[in-house]
Amino acid sequence: MNQFYFEDLSLGQCESLTKTISSEMIEVFAEISGDNNPLHLDDKYAATTRFKGRIAHGALSSSFISAVLGTLLPGMGAVYLSQSVRFLAPVRIGDKVRAEATVTSLDANKNRIKLVTSCFVENEQVIVGDAEIYVPSRKI
Repeated sequence: MNQFYFEDLSLGQCESLTKTISSEMIEVFAEISGDNNPLHLDDKYAATTRFKGRIAHGALSSSFISAVLGTLLPGMGAVYLSQSVRFLAPVRIGDKVRAEATVTSLDANKNRIKLVTSCFVENEQVIVGDAEIYVPSRKI
């Protein structure tokens, strides 16, 4: 786990992590979130949809962005203030999702940073968005 203070950050700084989607992840996410849409859980039903099979919850894939922000950039002590996401393509069981965050703005008056956030499966962008984070300062 990283811990960057506001003073440690710079424009363009980037971190990422990769997770492989499993059926078990989808089932646990459905249990935790209460989103039991059969598109995510029922092979037979999902085969009749435009996706032709089960897909992961969009919120499951976008939650990997939270993992990047909370553990890597800026990491420990960061406070998530806002996040926007746009879902561009489905994520399926077995896909390796790479979540990335890149610093695009630094506000020293409020100790806030803005980041562009994305998720990719191979080289296809499946999620795009942005986030705003409060980052503690070394100055107390």
